[in-house]
Amino acid sequence: MGLVASVLVGLVALLHFYILVLEMFLWTTPKGHKAFGLTPEFAEASKVLAANQGLYNGFLGAGLAWGLARGDVATQAFFLGCVFVAGVYGAATANRKILFVQALPALVAGVALYLA
Repeated sequence: MGLVASVLVGLVALLHFYILVLEMFLWTTPKGHKAFGLTPEFAEASKVLAANQGLYNGFLGAGLAWGLARGDVATQAFFLGCVFVAGVYGAATANRKILFVQALPALVAGVALYLA
Protein backbone atom coordinates (compact mmCIF):
# COMPACT_ATOMS: atom_id res chain seq x y z
CA MET A 1 0.00 0.00 0.00
CA GLY A 2 2.97 2.32 0.59
CA LEU A 3 3.93 2.18 -3.08
CA VAL A 4 0.34 2.90 -4.13
CA ALA A 5 0.20 5.89 -1.77
CA SER A 6 3.53 7.21 -3.07
CA VAL A 7 2.38 6.90 -6.68
CA LEU A 8 -0.90 8.69 -5.91
CA VAL A 9 0.89 11.50 -4.03
CA GLY A 10 3.30 11.80 -6.98
CA LEU A 11 0.40 12.04 -9.42
CA VAL A 12 -1.22 14.81 -7.38
CA ALA A 13 2.14 16.64 -7.36
CA LEU A 14 2.47 16.25 -11.14
CA LEU A 15 -1.09 17.48 -11.60
CA HIS A 16 -0.22 20.66 -9.71
CA PHE A 17 2.93 21.22 -11.75
CA TYR A 18 0.75 20.85 -14.86
CA ILE A 19 -1.73 23.39 -13.47
CA LEU A 20 1.23 25.71 -12.82
CA VAL A 21 2.20 25.46 -16.51
CA LEU A 22 -1.38 26.02 -17.66
CA GLU A 23 -1.92 29.06 -15.44
CA MET A 24 1.51 30.68 -15.69
CA PHE A 25 2.49 30.00 -19.29
CA LEU A 26 -0.51 28.78 -21.31
CA TRP A 27 -3.32 30.95 -19.89
CA THR A 28 -3.56 33.16 -22.98
CA THR A 29 -3.15 30.33 -25.50
CA PRO A 30 -5.89 28.20 -27.07
CA LYS A 31 -4.91 25.34 -24.70
CA GLY A 32 -5.41 27.61 -21.68
CA HIS A 33 -8.68 28.95 -23.06
CA LYS A 34 -9.99 25.41 -23.55
CA ALA A 35 -8.79 24.11 -20.16
CA PHE A 36 -10.47 26.90 -18.22
CA GLY A 37 -13.30 27.90 -20.57
CA LEU A 38 -11.89 31.39 -21.19
CA THR A 39 -12.43 33.97 -23.85
CA PRO A 40 -9.23 35.47 -25.26
CA GLU A 41 -10.22 38.86 -23.83
CA PHE A 42 -10.76 37.54 -20.32
CA ALA A 43 -7.55 35.50 -20.45
CA GLU A 44 -5.54 38.57 -21.42
CA ALA A 45 -7.14 40.72 -18.72
CA SER A 46 -6.59 38.11 -15.99
CA LYS A 47 -3.19 36.68 -16.93
CA VAL A 48 -1.32 38.26 -14.00
CA LEU A 49 -3.83 36.84 -11.52
CA ALA A 50 -3.64 33.45 -13.20
CA ALA A 51 0.16 33.45 -13.02
CA ASN A 52 -0.02 34.15 -9.29
CA GLN A 53 -2.52 31.33 -8.88
CA GLY A 54 -0.26 29.03 -10.90
CA LEU A 55 2.65 29.81 -8.63
CA TYR A 56 0.61 28.73 -5.61
CA ASN A 57 -0.29 25.47 -7.36
CA GLY A 58 3.40 24.96 -8.02
CA PHE A 59 4.12 25.37 -4.32
CA LEU A 60 1.55 22.66 -3.56
CA GLY A 61 3.24 20.35 -6.05
CA ALA A 62 6.68 21.21 -4.64
CA GLY A 63 5.52 20.47 -1.09
CA LEU A 64 4.20 17.08 -2.14
CA ALA A 65 7.39 16.29 -4.07
CA TRP A 66 9.48 17.39 -1.08
CA GLY A 67 7.49 15.14 1.24
CA LEU A 68 7.94 12.22 -1.16
CA ALA A 69 11.67 12.83 -1.56
CA ARG A 70 12.13 12.90 2.22
CA GLY A 71 9.77 9.99 2.82
CA ASP A 72 7.96 12.29 5.23
CA VAL A 73 4.35 11.15 5.58
CA ALA A 74 3.40 14.15 7.73
CA THR A 75 4.56 16.60 5.05
CA GLN A 76 2.72 14.66 2.36
CA ALA A 77 -0.45 14.62 4.49
CA PHE A 78 -0.19 18.34 5.19
CA PHE A 79 0.13 19.27 1.52
CA LEU A 80 -2.60 16.84 0.48
CA GLY A 81 -4.83 18.56 3.05
CA CYS A 82 -3.95 21.93 1.53
CA VAL A 83 -4.77 20.63 -1.95
CA PHE A 84 -8.07 19.20 -0.72
CA VAL A 85 -9.12 22.46 0.96
CA ALA A 86 -8.10 24.48 -2.11
CA GLY A 87 -10.11 22.10 -4.30
CA VAL A 88 -13.22 22.34 -2.15
CA TYR A 89 -12.96 26.12 -2.00
CA GLY A 90 -12.37 26.34 -5.75
CA ALA A 91 -15.37 24.11 -6.40
CA ALA A 92 -17.57 26.26 -4.16
CA THR A 93 -16.43 29.60 -5.57
CA ALA A 94 -15.20 29.08 -9.13
CA ASN A 95 -16.10 25.83 -10.89
CA ARG A 96 -17.60 22.60 -9.56
CA LYS A 97 -15.26 20.62 -11.82
CA ILE A 98 -12.39 21.52 -9.47
CA LEU A 99 -13.90 19.19 -6.87
CA PHE A 100 -13.22 16.23 -9.16
CA VAL A 101 -9.96 17.44 -10.72
CA GLN A 102 -8.23 18.65 -7.55
CA ALA A 103 -10.01 17.74 -4.30
CA LEU A 104 -10.96 14.13 -5.10
CA PRO A 105 -7.45 13.04 -6.17
CA ALA A 106 -6.02 14.62 -3.00
CA LEU A 107 -8.61 12.80 -0.89
CA VAL A 108 -7.89 9.45 -2.55
CA ALA A 109 -4.13 9.93 -2.13
CA GLY A 110 -4.67 10.97 1.50
CA VAL A 111 -6.72 7.86 2.25
CA ALA A 112 -4.06 5.69 0.62
CA LEU A 113 -1.37 7.44 2.64
CA TYR A 114 -3.35 6.87 5.83
CA LEU A 115 -3.87 3.19 5.03
CA ALA A 116 -0.17 2.70 4.25
